[in-house]
Amino acid sequence: MSYAIIETGGKQLRVEPGRFYDIELLAVGPEESITIDKVLLVCHEGAVHVGQPYVEGAEVDGTVLSHFRGRKVLVYKMRPKKKTRKKRGHRQEQTRFMIDAIRLNGEMLAVREDIIDLDDDDSEAFALDLGVETLATTAVEALESEAIEAEASATEASAQEEVEAIEAETEATEAIEPEAEVVETETSEEITVEAEAVETAEAETSEEE
Repeated sequence: MSYAIIETGGKQLRVEPGRFYDIELLAVGPEESITIDKVLLVCHEGAVHVGQPYVEGAEVDGTVLSHFRGRKVLVYKMRPKKKTRKKRGHRQEQTRFMIDAIRLNGEMLAVREDIIDLDDDDSEAFALDLGVETLATTAVEALESEAIEAEASATEASAQEEVEAIEAETEATEAIEPEAEVVETETSEEITVEAEAVETAEAETSEEE
């Protein structure tokens, strides 16, 4: 596990690659990269580097995601027995900052897993310039994957419905066939009875003659 403690906006902040943090406003536009060199501490795989006050050669690379205003803070002043009341609101300007990588003396100690391979030196510079575009690409890929899964589920459901319809039709056909056999049997029996009756009538007629 790797992390660093940086100083920005008069505050100290513990940061890790792949996470974003809300800090004081930075004079950088959205989707632009920025490097913070005020690093107080770097920890990488158990090795801790403590600065006095800053760690020499340590840098934290990141990307500005957006600027926004924080939650409103109410400031209320009153003077007892003077009928003086003052109420003011304040919303601090803030920046959402994504941590891309932690470096020490030019060596890449930790980096966002979704944009870089530590063994690929050529991809390091590309990853640092990629910024928010990678997040957008990842989001698009996730949406496409969800759409493909939904389409596959719909196709499977349709196929299942067709199979059930065929089975129901087969069962209905099998139920009709025994009834037809019963009707044919009853018809043959009636014909046999009629034939016997005719033969009996002919025999009686021949006897009378």
